[in-house]
Amino acid sequence: MKCVFCGGKLKNKNVTFSYEAGNNRFFVENVPAEVCSSCGEQTYQPEIADKLLKYARMQDKASKTIEVPVHEFA
Repeated sequence: MKCVFCGGKLKNKNVTFSYEAGNNRFFVENVPAEVCSSCGEQTYQPEIADKLLKYARMQDKASKTIEVPVHEFA
């Protein structure tokens, strides 16, 4: 298949999906995706996208929590 954005070649890879809404942020590791080798765009099969939406609605308990340092650019 080809990337819908740039026409580049897609490769199957496991990626880390990140989501941010307001002050809520989360990551999902090892998500199967098709990744464009040219522009890096990630696309997901419908069943994967449904599961990611479930995580976004906080319906599942996280498998781990990490602490992330935050710096303010001055």
